[in-house]
Amino acid sequence: MIARRMPDFHPEMVDGFIASSNRMTGLPEFLGIRVTNIEAGRLTAEMTVDPKLLTSFGNMHGGVLSALCDHVLGCVCYPHMEKGQWAATTEFKINLLAPVSTGAVRAHAEILSMSKQTAVVRIEMENEGRLCGSAQGTVLIQNPRPKG
Repeated sequence: MIARRMPDFHPEMVDGFIASSNRMTGLPEFLGIRVTNIEAGRLTAEMTVDPKLLTSFGNMHGGVLSALCDHVLGCVCYPHMEKGQWAATTEFKINLLAPVSTGAVRAHAEILSMSKQTAVVRIEMENEGRLCGSAQGTVLIQNPRPKG
């Protein structure tokens, strides 16, 4: 395995971040995304396949899987960021590899490279023991906006 240089990991943030992430409203709440594990440079999240998220053909819509990727793409960075910073997705590319119609989807995000300003993250998604999606993307690390 190739060594990766990243900003310091803040393990003291993990429990609080998981709890706050799993209380999010909006799209993560609607989709039922739950962060289940965080370690240095890695994050796992999952969501249950819900009939309301299936197409008329009975498969999960690719936009749902894309939203899951977008969510974990930024979340994996937070335990390496300074308080008040936020991650803004600038781009990602996704390959949808197998249809998803039952069970749960698990997304595994891994930081490939991270500086003080950007991060490149790889994501693999699995469903019922098989790879169903792969993605890679970039986030900008934003400093807090000045108040005033």
